[in-house]
Amino acid sequence: MDFDEFREFGHASIEFIINYLSNIRQRNVLSSVQPFDVINQLPRQIPEQPEHWRQILNDMERIILPGLTHWQSPYFNAFFPSSTSAGSIIGELLIAGIGVLGFSWICSPACTELEMVVMDWLAKFLHLPKHFLHEDDGPGGGVIQGSASESVLVAVLAAREQAVRKERENHPEMSESDIRGKLIAYSSDQSNSCIEKAGLLAAIRMKLLPADEDLIFRGATLQKAIEKDVAAGLIPVICIATLGTTGTCAYDDIESLASICEQYQVWLHVDAAYAGGAFALDECAELRRGLDRVDSLNFNLHKFMQVSFDCAAMWVRDANNVVDSFNVDRIYLKHKHDDQTKIPDFRHWQIPLGRRFRALKVWITFRTLGAEGLRATMRKHIDLAIQFERAVKADKRFEVVAPRALGLVCFRAKGDNEITAQLQHRLMERKKIYMVKAEHCGRLFLRFSICGMDPKPSDIEFAWTEIETQLTAICAEDQVNARKAGDITDLSHHLTGLQLTNETLRR
Repeated sequence: MDFDEFREFGHASIEFIINYLSNIRQRNVLSSVQPFDVINQLPRQIPEQPEHWRQILNDMERIILPGLTHWQSPYFNAFFPSSTSAGSIIGELLIAGIGVLGFSWICSPACTELEMVVMDWLAKFLHLPKHFLHEDDGPGGGVIQGSASESVLVAVLAAREQAVRKERENHPEMSESDIRGKLIAYSSDQSNSCIEKAGLLAAIRMKLLPADEDLIFRGATLQKAIEKDVAAGLIPVICIATLGTTGTCAYDDIESLASICEQYQVWLHVDAAYAGGAFALDECAELRRGLDRVDSLNFNLHKFMQVSFDCAAMWVRDANNVVDSFNVDRIYLKHKHDDQTKIPDFRHWQIPLGRRFRALKVWITFRTLGAEGLRATMRKHIDLAIQFERAVKADKRFEVVAPRALGLVCFRAKGDNEITAQLQHRLMERKKIYMVKAEHCGRLFLRFSICGMDPKPSDIEFAWTEIETQLTAICAEDQVNARKAGDITDLSHHLTGLQLTNETLRR
């Protein structure tokens, strides 16, 4: 493909994306394909000869799009947002076109230095403590990871290695394997599955402690667990708190957890994958309490910042703790600026060696939207969630099961869990909107999350009409079935009476 054909293909692809996104409301949010439908439409081998790009775009429309769940649709109300924007899309195009792997400064100085700048921009925008800034004199700073899962794993691994080194210094009589066998980590039973997975990957026991009845994880619970484990000879390593739990977007009590972690010299990491964006809002300033006392935290930019996946921000109070844990030097990775400590080689801050130029799409997104645009997006999500919550509360057949948090509303149909299960099943079958179920204390509920590239009040009205209409249909069917069951019972009683009368006559 020469550059002239590349230009045609590129222009056509941009038009394809624009048409897809501008008409996304016309598509069912959930796919209607069955398992293997996509596979059976594709050849089993790479084509021997090049195919024209027009045929490829035709197959995108004919085969690929029908097999998608449309995450940028405003009728995608499951999980949390995975947003994008025009600036981020262009950023991804430029990242792919430039094609650098910025694992060290020398590999592309702009890749490293732009990341330092945008991470400081973001830290200031979110009102994070100064010690998380690269421009600060301290050893802290921010880095772009692929996901919250990677960020949590990096924190767990770094905390683990720091704990092992400390124990070997304090107890030289213990072998390294004995020490590693005694390590233990903590989080809440409301935390994301990636935290439990991090424990598995790091080969460290991850104890999921019960949150309080209000779904909040507090220091008193952590203290009891640590005291018990220390008495049993275990070594506490790290506690992962959550700001914005997956189930209900509950916020753990960071200050009380920090007090216990400081007492026992336990690393405190905060997973703020969703709620972290709200740090930027003055009306949500309460969420920032205690962040000056944590060792590390992460926030997914694709949740609120309109930067497309994958892009997770992670900050550490002392980057040396991470670098010392992951530093594996080879001669081919060295360069003459290695000793400039304030210019990091981000390969030491992450799991893989190679790294994408993600800072470029962050930079472009921030410049095309501005801080005002970013805050406006978050406030719009909150306002739309308030609109939905009001609709739920106005219908006596429904109930809200947890306080609305940012752009998430958790609700259920009153009565048995079966009603809510039926409602979710009908909605999934119709494919007009997409929500997922959750459960707490034996009660099943639905999560309605504000998502999509450009959700509007009319989208909330559409979703609510779909929900309440389907509940009405379920109630009507139940009444018909109940009447039928009553008629059958009456008939059974009537026949029983006739049988008794006949027996009396025979006697």
